[in-house]
Parts: sequence; C-alpha cells; structure tokens
Amino acid sequence: MGLLSKMELPTAELALPGRAELMPVPAEHFVLGRPLLGPFPEQLQQIQVALGCFWGAERRFWQLPGIYTTAVGYAGGITPNPTYEEVCSGGTGHTEVVLVVFDPNEVSLLDVLKTFWESHDPTQGMRQGNDMGTQYRSAIYVSDAEQLACAERTQEVFQAALSASGYGLITTEIAMAGEFFYAEHYHQQYLAKVPNGYCGLGGTGVGCDIAPLARLSAASG
Repeated sequence: MGLLSKMELPTAELALPGRAELMPVPAEHFVLGRPLLGPFPEQLQQIQVALGCFWGAERRFWQLPGIYTTAVGYAGGITPNPTYEEVCSGGTGHTEVVLVVFDPNEVSLLDVLKTFWESHDPTQGMRQGNDMGTQYRSAIYVSDAEQLACAERTQEVFQAALSASGYGLITTEIAMAGEFFYAEHYHQQYLAKVPNGYCGLGGTGVGCDIAPLARLSAASG
C-alpha cells in the first residue's frame, strides 16, 4: 500500500485477514511488575488511548500515580491479532493504543484524560507530527457510558482551549472499546528497555483545565 492509501482506513473487504493465534504477552510489566493481561482486580478501571507512536505514549501513562499497569497494542480496526508490520501497512484499520489500567481511588479518569489531551496534538487526523498513517490517529476507546460522557466533556473543554490558541478542530475518535490486541513483546514498555529510543510524542503546549469538571463530578457524587 502506498502513502496515500496508508492515510485512509481500509474497508472490511480490503483489510488484511489476520489470524486466530493470540500474541504472546509478557508475564509482567517491565517497570511496574504487575500483569499486563487481565482479568484485573475488580476495583480497577481501564481505558484505551491512542496518541501517536505508542512507545512514548505508554511511558507517559505508567509514570502517573495510581496506574496499576499499562500495555501497548492495536485497536479500532478490523484485522484480528495483527502484527506491527501489518498495522504499519495501513491494511488493518487499527491505531496504536495504550491500555491504561488504573485505580480510580488513586487517580481520576479526568486526570488520565488530561494527560491524554496534553500529550499530543489531537487535531492532526491520520498523523502525529512526522509519523503519518492511520495507525497514528488519535482515539479514546472507553469501557462504559460514564467514561464516554467524561471523554466527551473533556474534549469540549480542550477544544475551547485549542481554538483560543489558534488550533483547528479535534479529530479524536471517541467510542466504546472493541477488542484490544496486544502488540509484540518487544514493544511493551519499550522506552524503559531502550531509554534513548524514539519518542515522537509532543503536545501543543495548551492546557486542558479539568478543575471545573472535577468540581461538577464531586458535586454530583
């Protein structure tokens, strides 16, 4: 597939077939020492976020307090159990995502989403900086209706801030999560294993003020 086709999502008829075999998953997180694979403790929540190359994105989230574990993978597309090369070809429809599993008693979903919005430019469509292709598109895949509403409210807040700073419209896809396909073992916690490895992550410098939303949430709770 050429560069132009890599900037467009494939149809189900044209998507790569994938495979039934699951990707082998490391026993534990390289940094946090906890499982990458669920089921996770009942009190935890999880959300999938895509903000460009998943190497730097994953590090941004495992550094937050209250994070139980993180993993990188592929989601939002068609092809089951894809490889990294297949995702990069543009033939799967997947974007590179980070699975964030967190304890809501220690870190709020609002804080997780604030980190998401401030860590990249969500107005760029099928790219993030110099990284171009459908696998670099911005997305939030939520676990339930409450997370969906929270993601949409934070998008409204950040859009207002971006617009005031001269940025265009947010292109982030916000949807209920489908299946999360784990990436290859060498991608997991990559920047902890290769500290000088590539990190294309860069925000806009615009802040996402979640304080009003936090107050509303506290009042309704």
